Amino acid sequence: MIKTASIEWLDNPEVFKVNRIDAHSDHLYYENKEDIKLGYDMPLRQSLNGKWRFSYAVNQDTRIKDFYKEDYDCSSFDYIEVPGHIQLQGYDKCQYINTMYPWDGHDELRPPHISKNYNPVGSYVKYFAIKEELKNKKTFISFQGVETAFYVWLNGEFVGYSEDSFTPSEFDITEYLKEEENKLAVEVYKRSSASWLEDQDFWRFSGIFRDVYLYSVPECHVDNMFAKAVLDDSYTKGILNLDLNIKFNKECFVNIYLEDKEENSICSLDKVKAEESLSKEIILDKVNPWSAELPYLYNLYIELVDSNNNLLEIVKQKVGFKRFELKNNIMHLNGKRIVFKGVNRHEFNCQKGRVITKEDMLWDIKFMKQNNINAVRTSHYPNNSMWYDLCDEYGIYLIDEANLESHGSWQKMGDCEPSWNVPGSIPEWKEAVLDRAESMFERDKNHTSILIWSCGNESYAETNILEMTKYFHKKDDSRLVHYEGVFWNRDFDEISDMESRMYAKPSDIEEYLNNNPKKPYISCEYMHAMGNSCGGLNLYTELEDKYDMYQGGFIWDYIDQAIEITDENGVKKLVYGGDFDDRATDYCFCTDGIIYADRTISPKVQEVKHLFSNVKLTPDNKGFNIRNTNLFTGTSEYEFVFYIKHEGNRIFEKTILESVEAGDEKFVTVECPELEKNGEFTYNVSMKLREDTLWAERGHEVAFGQTIINKLEELDSKNCEDKFEVVHGDVNIGVKGKDFSVMFSKQEAGLISLRYHDKEYITRAPRTSFFRATTDNDRGNGHNFRCAQWQIAGLHQRAVDFKLDEKKDKVTLEYTFVMPTTVQTTNKVIYTVKSDGSINIRLKYTGVEGMAEIPLYGMEFKLKKELNIFKYYGLGPEENYIDRNEGARLDVFDSTASDNMSKYLIPQECGNRTGVRWAEVTDSNGEGLCFSYNDKPFELSVLPYSAYEIENAMHIDELPNVNYTWVRIIAKQMGIGGDDSWGAPVHDQYLIPSNKDIDLSFTITKTKSI
Repeated sequence: MIKTASIEWLDNPEVFKVNRIDAHSDHLYYENKEDIKLGYDMPLRQSLNGKWRFSYAVNQDTRIKDFYKEDYDCSSFDYIEVPGHIQLQGYDKCQYINTMYPWDGHDELRPPHISKNYNPVGSYVKYFAIKEELKNKKTFISFQGVETAFYVWLNGEFVGYSEDSFTPSEFDITEYLKEEENKLAVEVYKRSSASWLEDQDFWRFSGIFRDVYLYSVPECHVDNMFAKAVLDDSYTKGILNLDLNIKFNKECFVNIYLEDKEENSICSLDKVKAEESLSKEIILDKVNPWSAELPYLYNLYIELVDSNNNLLEIVKQKVGFKRFELKNNIMHLNGKRIVFKGVNRHEFNCQKGRVITKEDMLWDIKFMKQNNINAVRTSHYPNNSMWYDLCDEYGIYLIDEANLESHGSWQKMGDCEPSWNVPGSIPEWKEAVLDRAESMFERDKNHTSILIWSCGNESYAETNILEMTKYFHKKDDSRLVHYEGVFWNRDFDEISDMESRMYAKPSDIEEYLNNNPKKPYISCEYMHAMGNSCGGLNLYTELEDKYDMYQGGFIWDYIDQAIEITDENGVKKLVYGGDFDDRATDYCFCTDGIIYADRTISPKVQEVKHLFSNVKLTPDNKGFNIRNTNLFTGTSEYEFVFYIKHEGNRIFEKTILESVEAGDEKFVTVECPELEKNGEFTYNVSMKLREDTLWAERGHEVAFGQTIINKLEELDSKNCEDKFEVVHGDVNIGVKGKDFSVMFSKQEAGLISLRYHDKEYITRAPRTSFFRATTDNDRGNGHNFRCAQWQIAGLHQRAVDFKLDEKKDKVTLEYTFVMPTTVQTTNKVIYTVKSDGSINIRLKYTGVEGMAEIPLYGMEFKLKKELNIFKYYGLGPEENYIDRNEGARLDVFDSTASDNMSKYLIPQECGNRTGVRWAEVTDSNGEGLCFSYNDKPFELSVLPYSAYEIENAMHIDELPNVNYTWVRIIAKQMGIGGDDSWGAPVHDQYLIPSNKDIDLSFTITKTKSI
């Protein structure tokens, strides 16, 4: 035991633990069977969470050095909440950064050195008395997560030191404890040599951010255990290999028994004499395998008893039998090829940072199950221990990732430059990284949900990481090992059991899979979900059926890392990097989740849920096809609701129960009615839960399919006999008829007045537009520079020609515009007013060579803000784009302009709808305008701001007060992309080439209620 602390440990990579006990499994244990139901609140544990005394210093020289001493009076200290981050409780400042080290530009440092000028120190003090159950027992203190390095004293005596922010650090405090008041002192440093290994893409917090508790152990105690539950070659028999480390001070025996979910005894071993290391193999003739689809868990009980069979300790551990293996270079679970439909998940709460509550975790796992996400990579550190229990129970496949990332030491401004990379092959760092592997493995090894161990993230390669892989392989032959970094150095290819890449495009993946691949492929990060993104996800999911060695991937990432603050006006808002005057910073790069930071769901989820579904449904006018790509479960727990809609109105419905086994396909015949009406019909089928489950209520829709059928017959055209009048002015042309009047300006070159029942709907002449507010992906791939001319093309276009054509039943006005582009471009707007008051508008763009792709082409209407309600018949219900509308469905939906404004942290293009047949934009009385397609459906956007207002704002609260409703009727808008957000363009098939002609035709009428 080392009795004296040294400040020199902070920048010594070879000192990462002092007096810390060995890592062990996170199993729970009790002295009485009745206490098992208490779970985490086991009687032999005492929480120290809550208010602690706290003092802050900016560096080690200004800290209160003697605060830990028993006689030091800490009554003048502030209070701070534990668990919690220092930076979110009024000290230091928040800083978000991605790849750079956070001191870049402040201190010239190289590993393992740290700044002596800025290294915030938190001095924590907790006074406590131990509860009765812990007295006279061997007692430990557990810190579940402290960032980044910390020293511990109890009653003035030095207890220990530890690094590694994301795994438990535990110390034996038995000899220092008093029965009455104890003084616990903890000194936490934001930076240490460990900071060179913890350069993750997240907020750089510090402090005690996970639970702190005391725990005692009985005199006979299962100190560590590994319950490895696997399947035999037939995938039916279970093999339980049980390794126990037992500490005992007197003779004791071990009883082992296994129960199923119904508490039926499956097997038992009685009165096995305890040994310090005890191994047993139990073979079961038939077990229920565990999978994410059927997460069947058995209850394993381990009892320590004395010679009279009196209970000394009981351990309850849930175990699931599974077999995860490589067969013919393909990953298989329980004999079946697996496809990961996953996300990367940072632990995050917008108010508390990485202090995650049970409620947060339950929300997350239910959301994932409800939206067909079957896998999580714990990016980029071991998570809260409870998360693994939930994944075991609910059924989520895990890549458990070690707390290692040194991105800033080898990748500089996008270039690979590993001249001073850590940990590399540097001997001084070897034990530190192996300790991180061991700490993760020992704690998490009993969790069935873990299929893969990961050596960390973005730390290049070389021998130290290879040693981590060797460690995992030696300790656990039931799982595989993952590491993406070998992509950068193929000399160390053996580190990873699979080919793992980040942000590879679909064509890159196919190139690998078509060239005699030696390993199965996954994308450990893909579909960078920053802002309005996830376009083209279908191009990845299409590979699942095409290549057996393509085994899915993990979207980056799950949740926006934005922090909620209250501004000077008392208004709560979400902010991102740079908003705390933090430099260096990577600004909004922390906002790339498929859900927003406040755990509301973004529109991107609509596409993810549909494309990740394991059941594919295809209806038609004869019934529907069910293709069940689940590996283990049929469809008996679901009902299929088949229905037909005529332009949004349901005209037929039938609920059907159909069991289609895993891997099978079946067509279900439905006697559909004859279609008597003319028009457009949708045949729909919805697969819904028949009963409540752990993760969703009865009626929750899991999968959906739709087919559109048009029944078009010649209709007798009726001549409109309404009369109208054309008024010829020097500047304006007026058209008047029954209950309507329209005015066009030669000077303003367009429609300047539209009245129905003498109510004006036009504020300014509508204009064609070629511009959208740039998305994060647009800015990342240089779109705003490349396509800048299209931004001004619509804004500053000039009318060069005007034609008027009058006929008996209609008036046509044609405007020709030229745009201020380097290659002259033109477009025409042709208005045709009919005697019934309808206005047909046709837009015609003439393609030219030599210009960049067009962001969009359409017409925008600047309407009064009262017209803020819209209803449309098109694809929805969430926003969608030509490269992100596979999860949308054709129906009638309604919303408001403000609700249609997506909550991306940087305002950007949003709210679009594709495949729109008609849209009504009205006020609260239902009065307004109806836009309907003529030749082909259009795209629609209804927002409270113009594209230019959105473009100019860097935060949502910077948007101006709402003055208008902006309606865009769009011929076509380019996709939004998402392969990455720093260079990947939108795929060619989703672009709008400027050398092609574009036209659009739609009609404006009054709404039906007018």
